[in-house]
Amino acid sequence: MRLETGVMTLSALLLTISLTGCFAGGQAADSGDGGDRIKLAMLQPPRSGLSPLSDDAFKLSRWKTAETLVELDELGEAQPALATGWQQLDQTSWRFAIRDNVEFHDGTAMTPVEVAASLTAAAQASPKPRILDGVELTARAEGVGSVIITTATPDPLLPQRLSSPQLAILAASAYKEGGVVSPVNAGTGPYRLVSVEGTSSARLDRFDAYWGGPAEAGGVDVQFVPDGTARAAALRTGDADVVEAIPVGQVAQIDPELVHEVPMPRTNTLYLNTAEGAFADPAVRAAARAAIDAGTIVDRVYEGRADKAAGLLGPALPWAAEQRESGEYAAALATRAAAAAVKGTTIRLGTFTDRAELPEVAVQLEQQLEAAGFTVEQDVREYQHIEADALAGKFDAFILSRATVLDSGDPVAYLYSDFSCAGSFNISQFCDPRVDAALAKAAAIPAGPERRAAIAAAESLILARDAAIPLLHERVIQGESARVRGVERDPRERALMTSRTGITGGAR
Repeated sequence: MRLETGVMTLSALLLTISLTGCFAGGQAADSGDGGDRIKLAMLQPPRSGLSPLSDDAFKLSRWKTAETLVELDELGEAQPALATGWQQLDQTSWRFAIRDNVEFHDGTAMTPVEVAASLTAAAQASPKPRILDGVELTARAEGVGSVIITTATPDPLLPQRLSSPQLAILAASAYKEGGVVSPVNAGTGPYRLVSVEGTSSARLDRFDAYWGGPAEAGGVDVQFVPDGTARAAALRTGDADVVEAIPVGQVAQIDPELVHEVPMPRTNTLYLNTAEGAFADPAVRAAARAAIDAGTIVDRVYEGRADKAAGLLGPALPWAAEQRESGEYAAALATRAAAAAVKGTTIRLGTFTDRAELPEVAVQLEQQLEAAGFTVEQDVREYQHIEADALAGKFDAFILSRATVLDSGDPVAYLYSDFSCAGSFNISQFCDPRVDAALAKAAAIPAGPERRAAIAAAESLILARDAAIPLLHERVIQGESARVRGVERDPRERALMTSRTGITGGAR
């Protein structure tokens, strides 16, 4: 394997050697004679044993091993998947027609009973999947072909909500004692999850009984490679066919034909702890906001491959910028606290290494904040080792790369999760009844201009309190070797492998 002198650190070299070893495995027993296997290097390892009730669900979706009742088109509109259609019966009840002749990977048939059971498991989980923050949902089978889904209050976006990978439909065999949910051999997609090796690798084989027709590739061999240098090297050397999230600093060393830049509804945000510590004072939060120059971060860390943030919602939602021109939005921002003097104020700043740019962002922020008078102590670890502390409020400030419409194609779920009093991902420890009321108003409005205006109003109230400082909107850089075709480039990060993904040049 050729390595460019001086490019890779020793740790990256070892990771790349490990990557090569993982991808050297044999063909799947049930992959037939229908083509080669695809080698995929992913950014983050599983955090929750690939439970579909966690963020790991998005890996299952990107591998096309677990599927949902509904999927979203490019505009975020709900389209049939495991459900062939639906109708709203009243304000709180919907009937979904379930697709016939769908087989789970364990050989059992998908029926309305299994569909209702999967949705019920998600609704009763503790903690709930974030797509169900603020939602009370029940599901029951109706006859041989339908499921009735009911919410405690009207939910105009229920079909879009059901597109979330966290509401994937799995076989009864997936649900174990103690609330454990295992997707191994339990999904419905064109690829069957055969095995998972902890946080290092996973193996998927083609599922020939897939209701949509067999996949072109024989399977997918996955390795989790948090080190961005190693991921980039794997693409350069041909040790991976598809690579997630190539760091900006590695792009220049890769053939431009293999690099694809995808605009993302993802915001790099500095969350401030509003409940305790230095940033419990709104004036100190305002001082931090005034100290930060996001344009410098875009230029120095992202080499211009990002957009400076004007709000929490970025250019992937083009309507957001228009909404910020309203008088109501400006009036909310005008209520921000004035900045206090902060000389000598010590803050603890956290972030994680899984996204290669974030430690560099932390360095830039430390310099900017210290220039304003703060004393900054950094804590940088792998995400799986720092998430719990971040959610528990153990940092004064935390830098997070956050998808803003990941779940339903609509940002209300993200805003609820991160900024409502009962939000499950409330790193800012933020609670404001006015924000909760604004989010409740937005959630009750059907999709359209009025809903968009309500979302913008909620965003303005959050920013007015300086609960979070949006820095920039990312563009993900995806690598694809010349031997692979049909890879999805999905701004929502829920599609990657599909049944159409295949090998162009045959076995190497």
